[in-house]
Amino acid sequence: MSKTDHADALPPVVRGTLITMRRRCGKATCRCANGEPHESPALSVSLSGRSVTISLRPAEVPAVTAALARYQSAREELEEQAAQGVEALRSRRKRR
Repeated sequence: MSKTDHADALPPVVRGTLITMRRRCGKATCRCANGEPHESPALSVSLSGRSVTISLRPAEVPAVTAALARYQSAREELEEQAAQGVEALRSRRKRR
């Protein structure tokens, strides 16, 4: 794997929402001036209380979708562990 390959590698876990951005380019002769706007995939995520949009290449969408699913799975697992921890503490109090 070369240095540029590593820099372009997508992270294994990503938080956010996959969205489709729709916009007009501003060229008077473009098809988007009177018709459908241009569409491109993007990741929307809140960082430090601010919404950030990261444009994606179409080829990146499957990997980002999988990374989002891994994040959701890990989050659900962590929530389950936290609930079990709370229940263990509550059970301990009942035994006293």
